[in-house]
Amino acid sequence: MSAPIALVDCNNFYASCERVFDPRLRGKPIVVLSNNDGCVIARSNEAKALGIAMGEPWHLCKERIKTQGVMVRSSNYTLYGDMSARVMEVLSHFTPLLEVYSIDEAFLGLAGFENRLEDYAQSLRAKVQQWTGIPVSVGIGPTKTLAKVANRTAKKTPAYNGLCILIEKEAQTKALSAIELEDIWGIARRTAEKLKAIGIKTPLDLRQADPKAIRRNFGVVLERLVLELCGLPCHGLELSPAPKQSICVSRSFGRPVTRLEELSEALSAYSERAAEKLRRNGLAAGYVTVFLQTNRFRPDQPQYSPSAGLALPVATADTATLLRSGNEILRALYKPGFRYKKAGIILPDLIPQTETQGALWGSPDTPERQSLLGAIDTINRRHGRQTVRFAASGVQRGWQMRCDQKSRNYTTAWSELVSVT
Repeated sequence: MSAPIALVDCNNFYASCERVFDPRLRGKPIVVLSNNDGCVIARSNEAKALGIAMGEPWHLCKERIKTQGVMVRSSNYTLYGDMSARVMEVLSHFTPLLEVYSIDEAFLGLAGFENRLEDYAQSLRAKVQQWTGIPVSVGIGPTKTLAKVANRTAKKTPAYNGLCILIEKEAQTKALSAIELEDIWGIARRTAEKLKAIGIKTPLDLRQADPKAIRRNFGVVLERLVLELCGLPCHGLELSPAPKQSICVSRSFGRPVTRLEELSEALSAYSERAAEKLRRNGLAAGYVTVFLQTNRFRPDQPQYSPSAGLALPVATADTATLLRSGNEILRALYKPGFRYKKAGIILPDLIPQTETQGALWGSPDTPERQSLLGAIDTINRRHGRQTVRFAASGVQRGWQMRCDQKSRNYTTAWSELVSVT
């Protein structure tokens, strides 16, 4: 029998992060808005109970939400990323077999704990809550797919008290009979429709299907899912994250941008961020792509969404090199008379910095240059992003995203720490 796998999932993660440092939000309905305060992307349980839908446009539900006494926050990804790292750090104390699956989810291998799964999982939940303030639910099963089903059951059914264990067949059957095909990890609506068309209408039907027939009709991915529903592991834990293949930094503007100078500021800021990500991951880029977009939701306005790329003489993580290359592409793409909504930089086909080749006429990544950029990265990590930045990224930044109701960066900026008097 395979070792159990747990899926730990933070409950209403973005909303929970906001509550940790603002006790006024506890017990209150909360929604978190997307970039530019566009739509609802996270809701507390209290907000869900009021019927607020995921993805609701803010401008359509603003007045109704205000009358319902809902607390609103703009998205604060710096806070969420740091809180995620703290949760994962706590989980790493419980087992070295840890796969960080997303910002708010992780798979854990529980080999050696088979005889005390419930006590172990409840201890884990209590420790994460105590050390980070974030509530989590835990689902345990013999495979990743069944752990996902268990976690969903734990979150949706209060009687489980945040923990569902699906090791026994009887428990698996009960959980699978209470959900729809579309609720299973990896089954999209269109796939569910095709399954129903051939008589597989429920998760239990899928578990009982012939894996080989499923493979012939749907491919190996769905065959493995059927095997996982039967308790046969097909997906192991990925303990070492795969190296990044590309980096993309893009944002929608807070207002339409028409001037080349403002586009250049924005692209320079995104290039700075992309370069910092390269260095943090020990990577280098040999190619730069830049894109612009007008607002596709405004067909009454002229549309123009170009992109272009440029090969660098040598792969690098040097900020100044990426700034120059990005702006060279931008000048070639820019056309006046358009209201630009978004811009971004993409760095594809990344390689480890240790594998970069020296340029014939010198490389931008000299030891002195690397030390300088490393010092800038250290300052920005300690005192908040953009504490030290290139002048090309602008000062006023009128193009920045709207985030009118953003909380403080409680954990990453000295000037925004909570003070107790």
